Amino acid sequence: MAPGSSSRAPRVAVVVCLLKDNTKVLLGRRRSSRGDSTFALPGGHLEFGESFEECAGREMMEETGLAIHNIELLTVTNNVFSDDNAHYVTVFMRATCVNPEEPPRNMEPDKCHGWDWYRWDNLPQPLFHPLQNMVQDGFTPFYTT
Repeated sequence: MAPGSSSRAPRVAVVVCLLKDNTKVLLGRRRSSRGDSTFALPGGHLEFGESFEECAGREMMEETGLAIHNIELLTVTNNVFSDDNAHYVTVFMRATCVNPEEPPRNMEPDKCHGWDWYRWDNLPQPLFHPLQNMVQDGFTPFYTT
């Protein structure tokens, strides 16, 4: 083990850039000890034996009640939260709604203030740390031609 390192292992989070009209993403304002009141993508912890795609679909259904498809890997970020000694590898997935007209529901009101669609070029602030890092790096979740 490297000097000064912890024996704790990083956790894996899978988050979903749910796209609408190739301009908007679904974001919710967090209710959490980590990143409270910041805007974040739907997602959560990867469970043992689960694929990234399975986790994305499960988390989306648990948090928003929305079924998704066209699920694919976008990017991965490495995020250390020094304030509470946490380390997450965040897997960003991209997907679309099976029923694009169905509105998201707040299935976990104890964890989220609610969900809404936001234009990528006009995101609300403040963003949750992993999403903020991705945005600052100039990454876009949208399909390009």
